[in-house]
Amino acid sequence: MSVGTQSHCPYCALQCAMTLTRPEAATAPTPVTITPRQFPTNLGGLCQKGWTSAEVLTTPDRITTPLLRGADGDLHPAGWDEALTVIASRVRAIQAEHGREAIAVFGGGGLTNEKAYALGKFARTVLRTPNIDYNGRFCMASAAAGANRSLGADRGLPFPLADLAGAGAVMLLGSNLAETMPPSVQHLAGVRERGGLVVVDPRRSTTAALTGADGEGGVHLQPVPGTDLVVLLALTHVVLTEGLADQAYLAGRTTGAADVQRSVAAWWPERAEGVCGVPAAHLRATARLLAAAATVHGGPGAYVLTGRGVEQSTQGTATVTAAINLALALGLPGRVGSGYGAITGQGNGQGGREHGQKSDQLPGYRKIDDPAARAHVARVWGVDPATIPGPGKPAVQLLNSLGTPGGPRALFVHGSNVLVSAPNADRVADRLRALDLLVVCDFVPSETALGADVVLPVTQWAEEEGTMTSLEGRVIRRRRAVDAPGQARSELWILAELARRLGSDVHFETDPADVFDELAAASAGGIADYAGLSHARLDADEADGGPGLFWPVPAPEHPGTPRLFLDAFPTPDGRARMIAVDHVGPSDDVRPDAPIYLVTGRVLQHYQSGAQTHRVPELERLSSEPFVELHPILGFRLGIADGDRVRLTSARGTIQAPARWTDRIRPDTVFMPFHWSGAGSVNRITTDATDPISHMPEFKVCAVSVTPLIPAAAEPMAAQGVAP
Repeated sequence: MSVGTQSHCPYCALQCAMTLTRPEAATAPTPVTITPRQFPTNLGGLCQKGWTSAEVLTTPDRITTPLLRGADGDLHPAGWDEALTVIASRVRAIQAEHGREAIAVFGGGGLTNEKAYALGKFARTVLRTPNIDYNGRFCMASAAAGANRSLGADRGLPFPLADLAGAGAVMLLGSNLAETMPPSVQHLAGVRERGGLVVVDPRRSTTAALTGADGEGGVHLQPVPGTDLVVLLALTHVVLTEGLADQAYLAGRTTGAADVQRSVAAWWPERAEGVCGVPAAHLRATARLLAAAATVHGGPGAYVLTGRGVEQSTQGTATVTAAINLALALGLPGRVGSGYGAITGQGNGQGGREHGQKSDQLPGYRKIDDPAARAHVARVWGVDPATIPGPGKPAVQLLNSLGTPGGPRALFVHGSNVLVSAPNADRVADRLRALDLLVVCDFVPSETALGADVVLPVTQWAEEEGTMTSLEGRVIRRRRAVDAPGQARSELWILAELARRLGSDVHFETDPADVFDELAAASAGGIADYAGLSHARLDADEADGGPGLFWPVPAPEHPGTPRLFLDAFPTPDGRARMIAVDHVGPSDDVRPDAPIYLVTGRVLQHYQSGAQTHRVPELERLSSEPFVELHPILGFRLGIADGDRVRLTSARGTIQAPARWTDRIRPDTVFMPFHWSGAGSVNRITTDATDPISHMPEFKVCAVSVTPLIPAAAEPMAAQGVAP
C-alpha cells in the first residue's frame, strides 16, 4: 500500500503541483515517488529538477543532528539542548558586550511564509536587532522597488500566468524561462504562433531561440550587456513620437507622462543603436509590434516582463521603471489580458519578501518606519512599538559589515548559502571568518554550513506543513509527506526554543497553521493582506478543485484578487506614476585590462548555489562542472579552443573553468552559470556594487579579462615565481 500527498515543487516560484507517493509503512529516510499534477502554472508538467526533487530527501550526507565546532576546529555531533544552550549563552555574551545590533540574521526566499514570518518576528522581538535581510535582495529587490514606486504595489505578476496565453505580444527582458521554469513556456505557445514573442538577451538563450530561426515566432534583440535600459528608452521614444501611445489611458490613469516624453526624446533609435548595439530598424519594428498587440489599437493585449538579467544591475530599479513606463504608455497595466510583471525566481521569493525578512519591512509588506504599521504589528506580537527596531542594513551592506568595528559579531543564516550566492564572494568569506559566532540552519552541508560554529538540522519541503506564494501572488499549501530523519526540526520549533532560552516573554507558535493565523492577523490591512486566509480555507479551496487564492484576501468571504489594478492603483490618487529615468551604464565597464563583458545565469539542471541539485546524481551527470561560454570569433582572437581551460580575472579576483564555443553569444561577451563553488565559482569575481534604490547587487555584468590557462609545468619559470 502507498500514501499520496498533494504538494508543490521545492524549487522555483512556478511552484509546480505534484503528488508525493510513499510506502505506507515506511520510516525515515523514506523513498518518495514524484508525479506531476495539473495546476494552472505548470499544466501537468515538471522540469528535470522537479522530477528528481525527492532524491534530496534521502541524500547520504543529510544533516540529522546538531553540529558544534570543537577545540580541534572540526564540527562534531551534539544534542539539541547542548547546541541551543551554546547559542543562547554566546548571543547573550555578545549582546552584553557589543549591544543588540551585534547579532544579525540572514534569511532565504525558499522559506515558507510561516518560517519567514517567524524569523522576522524573532529578529525584532527576541534579538531586537535591526540587522535582518535575506537573499531575496539578490533576486527581486529592483523589481519590487520599481513596482512599488510606479504602481503602488509589488506582486511579481499582478495577473495569473495563464493570462499570457491570449496575448498578441509578450516582451521578456533578461529572463530565460525555458531553462529556469520550463513548464511555463507552455503559456507562450499562443503568442509564438502569432509571432509576438520578444526576447531581450545578449545570448541566444533557449528562450530567445523560441522566437524562431527566421523570426517566425517573434523577435530576439541582442543588446550590449548592461544596456537594456537603452532598449526600453528607445522603444518608449518610438511609442510616444509615432502616436502609438494610449493617450486616454495616460490622461486618466497616470501621472508624469510629459516628464517621460521629454526624457526619452533624447533616445531616438539611431542614437540608441550606437549604445546598445541593436539596429534602429529592429527597435522601431519591436515598438510597433508591441503597440499593434495593445488593446488601444485593437490587439488582443500585450505584456512587458522583466527578469534578473536586467534587474541585477546598479540601474536595475531604473530599468524596471523604464519597462513600466513603456507598459503604461501602451495602456497595459490594470487591463485584463495585458500588463507589466516581474518573473519571481525563488520558490517563495514573493511571500518571503512580504512578511518581515527584508531589512525595511514588517508583515503585510508594511514599511518598518511607518508608525501605524509598527503599532499594528506590535499589537499582534504583544510588544511595545518602541521596542521594534528601525530599518536595518540591506544584504550586501550587512554582509560586508560583519566582523568590522561596530558591525555585527554574530550571524544566523536560514535558507541561504551566501558563500556561493553572494557577489564578491571571497570578501563575504573573509567577513564570515571574522565573526564570533556563525549559526547556520540547513538540511545539507552547504559551503556556508561547513564554515559555521553551530549547524542546526532542519526539515525540508516534503517534511513540513506550510504555505508558499507563487510568482503570481497565489498562496498555496505545502504539505508533509514524510517524517524528517534523525533529530531534524523545523525552524518554527528552533526559534521558539531560542526565544525561551534567551528569556523572551514573546510567544512563538510552533504549529504552522497557528503561525499562519498570526501572520494573517499581522498582515491585515497591509498591501499584501492575507487576513482572509488560513490553512483550512486553502485546503478547502483545493479540495473543491480551486486554483488557490491570490492576495490581497482581506476577509474570509473575499474571493481573492487574481488581477491587480483593474479599478485603480494603490497610490494616494489611484494613478500610476511614470518616472523619468536615464542610462548610466554598468559600474564595472570594459576597459583595456578587462575588455570583455561577463554575464551570469542559470542552467536547466541546477538551482541557486546547487546545494540541493548537486546531490542528485542524474542532474550532476548532465551538468557536472561550470563552464565559460564564448563565441568562436572571441576564441580565435584570444587563442582559446573549444574545451580549453581559461582564466577569468576581474577587479575582485580570478577563477577558471573550461571554455565552450557557441555562436549563441555576442563576440564581446562571455557567460558563466553561478551554481558552483570553488575555482569555478563565478560570484567570486562578480561586483558587489549595488543599485542606489533597491540595494540589489550588479551580478549580471562586469568587466573581465579572459586568458588561456597554461598548465603549471608549461609556464615559464619566472611566471611560477622561480628566478631564471
